[in-house]
Amino acid sequence: MDIFSVIEDVFEQQIITCENGGFEMKIKHFRYNAFIVEDEGIKIAIDPGQDLWLFKLNSLIPQSEWENVTHILTTHGDPDHFAYAVALARSSGADVVCGEALMEDFLTAQVNKVHKIETGSVVNVGRLKIEGLIAKHGPLPIKLLGGFIQIASEVAKGDRGGKTIFLGSVKVLESLQTMQVYSRGTIKLFFGLLKLVKENIDFARGSTGIKITLEDKTLVNLGDSVLQNEWEGLKPDVLMIPIGGRVINNTMDEKEALQAVKLIKPKMVIPCHYNCDFLWRKNFNPADDEMFKREVQNLGIECHIMRQGDVIDL
Repeated sequence: MDIFSVIEDVFEQQIITCENGGFEMKIKHFRYNAFIVEDEGIKIAIDPGQDLWLFKLNSLIPQSEWENVTHILTTHGDPDHFAYAVALARSSGADVVCGEALMEDFLTAQVNKVHKIETGSVVNVGRLKIEGLIAKHGPLPIKLLGGFIQIASEVAKGDRGGKTIFLGSVKVLESLQTMQVYSRGTIKLFFGLLKLVKENIDFARGSTGIKITLEDKTLVNLGDSVLQNEWEGLKPDVLMIPIGGRVINNTMDEKEALQAVKLIKPKMVIPCHYNCDFLWRKNFNPADDEMFKREVQNLGIECHIMRQGDVIDL
């Protein structure tokens, strides 16, 4: 190839780069369900929660990444998804998209650019189109000190709630009122001898999945959810899906997530929310990501395992 052909190729490549805006979309992962998505003039923080390892308890998305964040999207109000969302919103001045149950947290902190999302609704914020998807958080049982303390949280529905205390099987106190119930928590002490049941604990508040459309790219993040048939045919470019529900069924496990992939039919899959820390326990929600990746690739779908700080260019 002569020098003129080389120069001609360079010019043609520069023209293509300019026409495409010269900027690739980037996805950066910070474990759990924390992501940064960047495109030209856009920086989206998804679920800026807290590292739940007892000796850290810091922001999953480091503060060095907070600068220039333009949008904050939250899937629900659990600490590992939400703990730093308000602080990040105040620091960055970003637009916030969240479920109705989380809006008061931002408004109380005088964050004014807050947009409500719910299943089936659509929010347009600048260049972003954000759709709410059904998501249902699975139950979260926790045993501490060999079962001396047992804590169970679950999504619940009803029109009466409050608190009830049992000593053994005997109800010793009940205080209920008319209310819209969305969650229930149970604490057992002394291996179940004393039990407290309370409705509307701070669990799975504002749960929703999100579909983000930015120009010709679509991304789906399902938060903490068990399998939902309503996801069929979403067909995003990128699917961020939890796979750590094998031991504690608060999300899908590898097999259920694979069923979801078959329903959703994405072009690329990023497994998340597995092998996470909780208090003094390492690997609280284990998963075989390599097996999951092989099974996804057997479907002819790209799959990327992302570690702390890993980046993918789209």
